Amino acid sequence: MAGMDIYEDARTVSRSDLAAWLRQLANQLETDGRLFYGAAGAVSVADTVRCELEIERESETEVSVEIEFSWTEPTSTPAANEVEEPSSGEQQAEVTPEA
Repeated sequence: MAGMDIYEDARTVSRSDLAAWLRQLANQLETDGRLFYGAAGAVSVADTVRCELEIERESETEVSVEIEFSWTEPTSTPAANEVEEPSSGEQQAEVTPEA
């Protein structure tokens, strides 16, 4: 599946409001690992992420800072009716989904 935008927001804020928003994101990551967005959206962040900081001079008067982090979500396990039956003599391990 190609990249798909889930949420995007752009606005002009004060430096103080920006700092408060970054602290809010940090608190969400530290508390339960979920980032909340929009009216009712949330995304769970993996325990290990790849992160990138880019500071770029766009022109003589404009500077941009981009903070990006990404992770791979675990692949889903097959449904119970899709699991192959073990051949005789093999033991089948029980898989319990994580909460």
